[in-house]
Amino acid sequence: MGEAPAFVSNDLQRDLLNGIALKSRGLQTTCDIGDKTYVIGGSDDESMSGIGVRVYNKSTGQWIVPTVLGTKPKHCEGHSAVLLNEDRVLIIRQGSPIDDCFWFLEVDTKYVRQQKEVYEGEEVVAWSKGVRGEYEKPIVISGPSGVGKGTLISKLMKEFPTMFGFSVSHTTRSPRNMEENGVHYHFTDRSVMEKDIKDGKFLEFASVHGNLYGTSIEAVEMVSDAGKRCILDIDVQGATSVRANSLEAVFIFIRPPSFDELEKRLRDRGTETEEQIQKRLGNAKAELEKGESLGLFDHILINDNLETCYENLKELLGINNNLTFLPHNQQVLELEDMPQEFSVSKIDNKILINFGAIESTTTPKQHQMFVLDVSKVNGGAPGRTRGVNIYPVDTTT
Repeated sequence: MGEAPAFVSNDLQRDLLNGIALKSRGLQTTCDIGDKTYVIGGSDDESMSGIGVRVYNKSTGQWIVPTVLGTKPKHCEGHSAVLLNEDRVLIIRQGSPIDDCFWFLEVDTKYVRQQKEVYEGEEVVAWSKGVRGEYEKPIVISGPSGVGKGTLISKLMKEFPTMFGFSVSHTTRSPRNMEENGVHYHFTDRSVMEKDIKDGKFLEFASVHGNLYGTSIEAVEMVSDAGKRCILDIDVQGATSVRANSLEAVFIFIRPPSFDELEKRLRDRGTETEEQIQKRLGNAKAELEKGESLGLFDHILINDNLETCYENLKELLGINNNLTFLPHNQQVLELEDMPQEFSVSKIDNKILINFGAIESTTTPKQHQMFVLDVSKVNGGAPGRTRGVNIYPVDTTT
């Protein structure tokens, strides 16, 4: 057996040698997946870097320090680990706010497998924060210049201002006059953005005049966190990149009734030179061919008449003029923080959490048991894992 790192306790080393898994040791838990044991927590520097992760390869007897991606959960006084599938582990943090206590450690998801190729076979794991409640898939709207997609999106945003939102793009260029960081763009260093691109944190990116521009997964997640459905207005090349990513989205292509009509619209704008118009037409021809190819877009809308196309877009998205949008309701829980002591058991995709008797000045000893339903979780690293649902169990009957 390879020499164990100093952070691994003697008791844990003995348990690993004896093949014991899923054994909690205060700040440490271990979880067996295949021929590897994942040691979660217990690192000496956790208070600064979050919950640590180490891997013991049982077939080689070697310890591995993995590359850890995603946003790490903060250090806590203890946690429980529940193996959901062979690709991820649910971590429940003790004493944490209810909206910050569920985290997922991904060990063999699609994202992790992709990153193993990027890191040339190194051991890779990734953290993803669990978020309660459902959310609407982001909408990717694409089409050639002059097709009217910007006008359609503006109408949608004006009619339903609380329902839709735009993600804020990242760029490596310097801010211009009156531009605010986080409002017009997220202004960042090139080295930081290049690292994030390597780690798969960007849905799409491009180099323009020596500067990088792109849409990060985190920017899209922030729109969803605000209870809105994110709209991405990007070109066909960007849509292709998003489609290849792990983000689940609805892809809509807006096309003109004819190429001649598109040329007429571009010329009627009167804002470009002939050279610019010819360049846009050349790009549009390629985008139309790719946009109508199989597998890239889920829906194709023809913008022959703006109002008709707009009504078709709303119908496609399942909204109408009489809709009053409210963000997805999450069941209101009396529980604000995850208690320090609880037990966990798993049945299929449901986890039973037993807190024992919880004292409260208003509702003494109520809601001692909760069910955590993870059957509809979606998303994941490097963004959020959404669709986590928790609800109380009536123990009075």
